Amino acid sequence: MVSGSKPFSRTKSSRVWRSGQKTRLMGLTSSVILPLLFGSLGIFGLFRLLQRMRMKAYLKDAVVVITGATSGLGKECAKAFHAAGSKLVLCGRNRERLQDLLQELSTSADHPKNPHKHHTVIFDLSDIKAVVSAAEEISKCVDHVDVLINNAGISYRGTIVDTVVEVDRKVMETNYFGPVALTKALLPSMIKRRKGHIVAISSVQGKFGIPFRSAYAASKHATQAFFDCLRAEVEQYNVDVTVVSPGYIQTNLSLNAITADGSQYGVMDKTTSRGKAAAEVARVVLNAVGEKRKEVLVAGFVPSLVVYLRTLCPRLFFTVMASRARKERKAKDS
Repeated sequence: MVSGSKPFSRTKSSRVWRSGQKTRLMGLTSSVILPLLFGSLGIFGLFRLLQRMRMKAYLKDAVVVITGATSGLGKECAKAFHAAGSKLVLCGRNRERLQDLLQELSTSADHPKNPHKHHTVIFDLSDIKAVVSAAEEISKCVDHVDVLINNAGISYRGTIVDTVVEVDRKVMETNYFGPVALTKALLPSMIKRRKGHIVAISSVQGKFGIPFRSAYAASKHATQAFFDCLRAEVEQYNVDVTVVSPGYIQTNLSLNAITADGSQYGVMDKTTSRGKAAAEVARVVLNAVGEKRKEVLVAGFVPSLVVYLRTLCPRLFFTVMASRARKERKAKDS
């Protein structure tokens, strides 16, 4: 009987020990881990609150110049920054559409919160002389510029072999040389004030090229490189540079795209129609400016994955792109 009771005694002791360990663990959780967890959440919440307050103060009364404001992402950015209390200079080629936008802003629910008189400047971004003149007109409308959003752009569809050089040049003039010229015209005053923020709306195609988009992808690669260089050069002057790289957005970009011979594409691509809403991307731009972020990728899982695939596994990326080219060519021929 005595020898038979030893296993029972050991089992009971083991249970007592495990129970004690469990109690001590629960005590540790309640007295140390949970307070640390809730404390961390509280600190994070406070940080986010302070960040939002700083962003609100940064954007309120800021003078914001937006190109391509007549439609799409530019128009939605105008609404977002108007709601944030910014003073706007809206730029585009169509005077009537810009006036319609001013009217829309003046009747919006956010108008009482924004007492500023907004301005419009009409010019074609692909005309460098017009860009320089527009910069002078902007300087007459407002005494300084806090934020420049280089949004205007044009897309392209076509094969490289069939595309005339004039089309490549037109896309580059609008998407690259125009924004560069406007940035250079407004930059000196920002450097002098030691304050300013320049935003470039690029594209995921500024990070990798896809078939039948050569001119567009080339212009966005150039945009990415230029503004990366600019960011490094003007940091010492307290001028911020943000590059926003969206994927597909629900705009008329594909409808207004030009083709290999310079004619209008006129087709709403399925990828474009299924893209992110322009208002959603505009909010990302607003937050990126408020948080002074250097770079933002606004794309779904697959485009984001391809960005890294291009760098980490280029051989596979090239195979995927070649397969895509074959499929698109076959679909077009059928």
